[in-house]
Amino acid sequence: MATDYDAPRRTEESELGEDSLEELKARRTDSQSGSVDVDEAEVAEGFELPGADLSGEELTVKVLPMQNDEFRCSQCFLVHHRSQLAEEKNGQYVCTECAA
Repeated sequence: MATDYDAPRRTEESELGEDSLEELKARRTDSQSGSVDVDEAEVAEGFELPGADLSGEELTVKVLPMQNDEFRCSQCFLVHHRSQLAEEKNGQYVCTECAA
């Protein structure tokens, strides 16, 4: 329950039995947020589900080739910066996450 620290304080004696059920309901509705609820169906329209048909979609991300200071991990096949290189065995690079 939110507390209004700017409201005048009341003593415990005046709180007991002073509030009727109608007053409490009126206060509860007055203190509720005035913002409009967001429709969940509208928000869900922007999400793509796994397995959805994306054959008509185009890439909007620019793909860059691997840079000179990067390597491809032989275990997870992700491209990492050289600072994440844990070991190299027979030309196979392993990142720090896979080596752990």
